[in-house]
Amino acid sequence: MEIKNKNIDAGKAFDFGRTSSDYAKYRDIYPEIFYQKIVDRGLCVKGQSVLDIGTGTGVLPRNMYRYGAEWCGTDISENQIAQARRLSEDAGMNIDFRVMAAESLDFPSNSFDIATACQCFWYFEHEKAVPNLARILKPNGRLLILYMAWLPFEDEIAGASENLVLKYSPAWSGACETVRPIPVPDVVYDYFDMVGHEEYKLNVPFTRETWHGRLRACRGVGASLSERELELWDKEHRALLYETVPESFEVLHYAAVSELKVRKAEG
Repeated sequence: MEIKNKNIDAGKAFDFGRTSSDYAKYRDIYPEIFYQKIVDRGLCVKGQSVLDIGTGTGVLPRNMYRYGAEWCGTDISENQIAQARRLSEDAGMNIDFRVMAAESLDFPSNSFDIATACQCFWYFEHEKAVPNLARILKPNGRLLILYMAWLPFEDEIAGASENLVLKYSPAWSGACETVRPIPVPDVVYDYFDMVGHEEYKLNVPFTRETWHGRLRACRGVGASLSERELELWDKEHRALLYETVPESFEVLHYAAVSELKVRKAEG
């Protein structure tokens, strides 16, 4: 489904459903520490019910399935949910994936212990989504916002690839990342209290092909470029990698987590 937001990419339309096959193949890249940081907070483990909003291809619930929580994943894109279902079924996982916008989550009150939002929270209409999230969470329920991004000013490969994305998508607002806490909209604090946040650097391994696929599956490339633009970008980025980058390498990223607690009385 096509999305337009004046605060993202200067309002240029994007649709991750257009890049679902690349997303399924190349976006499952979070290192083990990313998941361990969540478990260390006592979250998304056995005995808990978790709703992953903006689940995409189900990367978070599929990778955390082994910790025993009961997962449900929602996404606005039918193509993304189709990939999530395929991948989880192929792995023998029982995860409930549904096509559903974050602004219209149709669950009874007090349904979940935790809601997670990985790489997606800024896409939502927060004035609509946040009150409903608070409603469907149990008393003392948690909202966990997660993020990971490459660091273009500290990593030469990331910087070169990002410059090429900007050549074709000059208004792409995913560029120029530096280590910082996840921005939390003011409306969130009307319904939630901050428990804590953490930001940390980590190296993520790639090959030329998997890094190329990771870039193709980003919002500024596969989700928004025209067919012709994507063809040109693809050719130029492959040339860049094969001329300047070894077959295997690591790219410096940072990850961030913000944990919030729903503000409502028990009972």
